[in-house]
Amino acid sequence: TPKTCKTTRAAAGLQEKNLSSQYSYLNVFPFKLSLCDVLSLRDSLPTPMFSRNDVSIWSILKKCIGMELSKIAMPVIFNEPLSFLQRLSEYMEHTYLIHQANAATDSVERMKCVAAFAVSAVASQWERTGKPFNPLLGETYELVRDDLGFRWVSEQVSHHPPVSAFHAEGFKEDFVFHGSIYPKLKFWGKSIEAEPKGIITLELPKFNEAYTWTNPTCCVHNIIVGQLWIEQYGNVEVINHKTGERCSMTFKPCGLFGKELHKVEGYILDKSKKKLCAIYGKWTECLYTVDPAAFDAHKKSDKKNSDDKKDPKSEPEEMPPPDAETVQVIPGSELIWKITPRPDNSAKFYAFSTFAMQLNELEKSMEGVVPPTDSRLRPDIRAMENGDIDLASAEKKRLEEKQRTARKNRSKSTDEWKTRWFQQGPNPHNKAQDWLYVKGYWDRNYTQLPDIY
Repeated sequence: TPKTCKTTRAAAGLQEKNLSSQYSYLNVFPFKLSLCDVLSLRDSLPTPMFSRNDVSIWSILKKCIGMELSKIAMPVIFNEPLSFLQRLSEYMEHTYLIHQANAATDSVERMKCVAAFAVSAVASQWERTGKPFNPLLGETYELVRDDLGFRWVSEQVSHHPPVSAFHAEGFKEDFVFHGSIYPKLKFWGKSIEAEPKGIITLELPKFNEAYTWTNPTCCVHNIIVGQLWIEQYGNVEVINHKTGERCSMTFKPCGLFGKELHKVEGYILDKSKKKLCAIYGKWTECLYTVDPAAFDAHKKSDKKNSDDKKDPKSEPEEMPPPDAETVQVIPGSELIWKITPRPDNSAKFYAFSTFAMQLNELEKSMEGVVPPTDSRLRPDIRAMENGDIDLASAEKKRLEEKQRTARKNRSKSTDEWKTRWFQQGPNPHNKAQDWLYVKGYWDRNYTQLPDIY
């Protein structure tokens, strides 16, 4: 049941005008936006984040160089008050791009929207230097957003290695978005690298199309000293398995002088690899498409200008300038995605977007409805969100110990861990190993769930 809307009709009219651009996709999506639902969601956390200045991460990480970090217990001060399952649901912040894809009649136009969605799905990483809590085996998270037209469920299906599976669907059965992610974390002395192994799939039943891709690598720099900053790099290829079209994009590493920081560029290709259009922008800002010939000419000119300006005496910066040149728009370009601006209070609340602020909110109407394994019910995350760092630390240790004990007990008996809502199997479109939703979660029958908290 949505909370009572406290705005007057006059105020609601004003709000509706302001919200119209943010929810413009509703013109193509036959779904009535409830203004009360949108306005009732919170826009801050109960308490601001703690300062990490007095804690030495080096004392913990100096023995871990080159190692995978999923087995290292980190102090709770380096976390943000969200589980990794909740962090994954931030893929859905720009769901309107899926609705736009469904409204497009041309497959190349749909690919533009899907490629933009793939980029937007990692945009929430920007400036997010806090580590999400590792999900416990059997932990789940659901998210139902009437205003955005979807429902989402995720489950921690494996602990070693840690694998998180998710499944989202449109209310009008107009899309299915699913995947499984194994975040491989490594420490390299000055930085922590997160390689999100796993397949992501978007299905559009109206066109009988399926798109798959993998996410880029994320790296947090200056772990030991200096200001933390984030970059993402690597190749992302979005494949339309019906038409053979693909969007091949490169998330560029920062480079010595910060010129390439956050840049994304690539091409949409037909099945014979002919360039149909170019795509470019920054994953922290926006994305454009343009004719490939215009893009190639711009790149050639840009490279010549850069070569002319190079100063051989320049030193690489410890951190790229914060306002490193914004996206230079090529004439004839079409804007296909722009990031939702962060709220003014974002820096106080772990650099969360407004969408992220709402993920751990536990409304009265959810009590007794969500399963007892839902991330919102985790006591360590709740304590951290409420500003009790000592309780958060104690609860985190208790939960980790409880999980270890349960695992030992299973190893001594014939009992095997059974996942509830997902099962392992080949991805139906590219046959890669995946975890697929087996249905039943939304029936709300949670009697056989484990006690993990």
